[in-house]
Amino acid sequence: MPAATRDLPNPPAAPARLRHSRGALAHSVSAATWRRALEMRSADATVAVSLRVGAAAALVFAGCGLLDLRPYVGFAVLGALASAFARHEPMARLVATVSFVGALVVTFVAAGGLLALAHVPMWAEVALMSVGAAVAAMSISAFRITGPGPVILVFAATASVGYVTTPGHLVHACSAAAIGAAVGLLAQTAPLLVLPLGPARLAVARALSALAALDRGGPVEPARAAIANAREKLALSGIRTCDARHYRDLVALLDEVEAALDDWTAGDRTRLLDVVRYEAELRKIKRRSIIFDRAAPARVSTLPRPERFTAASLSGLRSPVVLGNAARIALASACAGWFAAAAGLASPLWATMGAMAAMQGVSYAMTVQRGIQRLLGNVGGALIGALLIAASLGYWATAVVIVVLQVSAEVMAARNYALTSLAVTPMALLMVGLGVHLSPEIGVSRIVDTLIGVTIGVVVAAVTISRSDLQHLQAAAPTGAKPCVTRVRP
Repeated sequence: MPAATRDLPNPPAAPARLRHSRGALAHSVSAATWRRALEMRSADATVAVSLRVGAAAALVFAGCGLLDLRPYVGFAVLGALASAFARHEPMARLVATVSFVGALVVTFVAAGGLLALAHVPMWAEVALMSVGAAVAAMSISAFRITGPGPVILVFAATASVGYVTTPGHLVHACSAAAIGAAVGLLAQTAPLLVLPLGPARLAVARALSALAALDRGGPVEPARAAIANAREKLALSGIRTCDARHYRDLVALLDEVEAALDDWTAGDRTRLLDVVRYEAELRKIKRRSIIFDRAAPARVSTLPRPERFTAASLSGLRSPVVLGNAARIALASACAGWFAAAAGLASPLWATMGAMAAMQGVSYAMTVQRGIQRLLGNVGGALIGALLIAASLGYWATAVVIVVLQVSAEVMAARNYALTSLAVTPMALLMVGLGVHLSPEIGVSRIVDTLIGVTIGVVVAAVTISRSDLQHLQAAAPTGAKPCVTRVRP
């Protein structure tokens, strides 16, 4: 290297970061980004688990209605929403996950109630709720829990802030949330008592689907990931609690799937065509299926030892990604809440939730997409909620509407977040209305708060974006083209 070149100073990193943030903000307002936010994704096996979540909510509504506990039904339903987490997990993991989320809901209800009893000023209330949002995000991310996300926990705390006025209210709200969580756990575990290998069967079927996609030009990585996931589900199921013969059949089938994948990469698709035919059978709701006409081979591959639920969180809590995302969520939530409070809006904590919900994406591109989808869904959902509130539905009619909205939200959750928000927003407004009187104008307030939260969330995400986060640039590049990326020093 010439000496003159060596002596040149390194270019400052600040302008490069500024250009990266500017490009991120431009991505958020591009027409292509908004079009992608409206795309529908494919999803499978959504109806059964969604109906179980709806059944848990319906049981809670019926119990509170018949026992004259209607003022606390909203907290009980929030507890029952713990059943929406850990979809398609085997019994051991499902019990641990739903119990943990249920405990978190109760904890956040208690924290919100204590915040209400403390009568702190609004700026401090927003600050403390933003810290709670960060804790909620860390808890869900560190334990790698799938489902609606940590925004439910913040909503539980916000509902408690608006309802609790005495220590007695706080005790009743926490008790209702705990009972609801127990009902949710029962609703999700009951089917597994009859179909203990149901989650494992679905995981193997998805591995077969990913294998079949190879023959249509699909990538190899999703197939290998699906096989690994199916092995984990089988290991978590445990042969002692299942039909041992069917368990061994599934393990042997996974061995065949992996061998077929290896053959396919070598150019032979014969075995692939032979094994993918089992997918339709495994997707049927059955206790067992005849996979092999003979007994499964005596020697099958050793399944991985699954990581313990609590142990999995320790590495997650130390992860720089988890900690960094939690800090960004706290910053965006606080800024959104303070801005809404300064603007004189009635519910600044809803702006806090809007910022948090928008920033749950793993990348900036996902953050923007979720923000757009939440905004669009909230606008439509707030209008629906205002109409339902104006209709002055009675308790039982409101219960039916909420259950229908909940099931609809769960069915659409894996397909498009905008449609999920379209159902969740009126459901949330009706649930709040069960404890306090609301007017239809609350829909307008919800829209404005969401707009503030989403906008500030996207701006904070752009300002704090990692320079290694390039997914939004790849999304903006034409098909087949690679984006021109300037490499910068960390």
